[in-house]
Amino acid sequence: MSEVVHDVRQLKRARYAVAAVFCVHGAVTGSFATRVPWIQEHADLSAGLLGLALAFPAIGASVAMPLAGWVSHRFGARTALRGLLALWTMALILPSLAPDLLTLCVALFVYGATAGMSDVAMNALGVEVETRMKKSIMSGLHGMWSVGALIGSAAGTVAAHIGADARLHHALAAVALTAIGLVACQGVLDLQAEPEDEAPPRFSLPPKSALLIGAVGFCAVFAEGASLDWSAVYLRDVLDSSAGVAAASTTGFTLTMAIARLAGDAVVDRFGSVRTVRVGGVVAALGGLLVVVAPHPAIAMCGFALLGLGIAVVVPLAFAAAGRSGPNPSQAIAGVATITYTSGLIAPSAIGTLADATSLVVSFGLVTVLACGLAVFAGVLRTDSREATPSAPADAKVPGPKS
Repeated sequence: MSEVVHDVRQLKRARYAVAAVFCVHGAVTGSFATRVPWIQEHADLSAGLLGLALAFPAIGASVAMPLAGWVSHRFGARTALRGLLALWTMALILPSLAPDLLTLCVALFVYGATAGMSDVAMNALGVEVETRMKKSIMSGLHGMWSVGALIGSAAGTVAAHIGADARLHHALAAVALTAIGLVACQGVLDLQAEPEDEAPPRFSLPPKSALLIGAVGFCAVFAEGASLDWSAVYLRDVLDSSAGVAAASTTGFTLTMAIARLAGDAVVDRFGSVRTVRVGGVVAALGGLLVVVAPHPAIAMCGFALLGLGIAVVVPLAFAAAGRSGPNPSQAIAGVATITYTSGLIAPSAIGTLADATSLVVSFGLVTVLACGLAVFAGVLRTDSREATPSAPADAKVPGPKS
């Protein structure tokens, strides 16, 4: 009995530790996002050149994420996460140091590469804890990421308000977040591959098991990227709302996503992944439809809030399903993450291109169609936490992929 109690306590500790890691990861993103105007001014970039530079984090992440599985196999999950998270938190310093477009692109490539690899490592550990606990925790973990992003952006807002130099702000934030991250990593599961297990390739295409799951994640992230970047513009240009009301639509979307993710685990445990995503797809499609037909800003704001509510848990559940879809969780998660990052990369520009050719209303008609896809293809996420394998001791050795 004492061993069982010890294992339960160890799993709880691992859950809280990985939740803290998610929060730290989100705080880096929030810290960076609030100082983009300062970085643009420091590098003397036009809006178009800034847009080009901001594509490089997603490019770096997409290139580097397949490497995360090999790193975890080579060094063990805890050591790999400790190193990758530290690289990510310290990479926060680089963009504010860039004096021109070329150096900013290089800095953002490194920033994105370290973000993507640490993202894969922490999600793989989150999936392992969820599997052993036999209950959904991935939605809550991603909710903690949103909490971290809000904390980082709040601190960044204060720094910007007082006119602090972003180089000093990001240096202090990087040191603090690195220290917190290293402490948090002490509590995560220490998974090790057996010596005789074959290491996964350093770089590889996403496994077939990840493609359909990734397609569901693609739809959700496309809707997220489109709403985050274009909701305020939609209210201003289509519905002629004030700047304050337009900004409030983005805030409402972000808040409903964060709240839904924090509350999502209880819903998933009650109804399962498939039904949760299917209903979420219907809610998101309804939200998209309200945006498209809205005659008044208030209705469009409700539509964006419903979009955030409907898609909130899709990506966490996609990562969870990927982690249980084959013999190499890190490789499958990296595949899904690559697809979703690609969606986040192309969504804002795709919405803008389609809007130039037609209108923003038509662009969000496409978002509504993709939201319908969530309801139609939710079945690919059928593997949920209640179907997971029985829990094992937290210090158990985990075999690597078989050839």
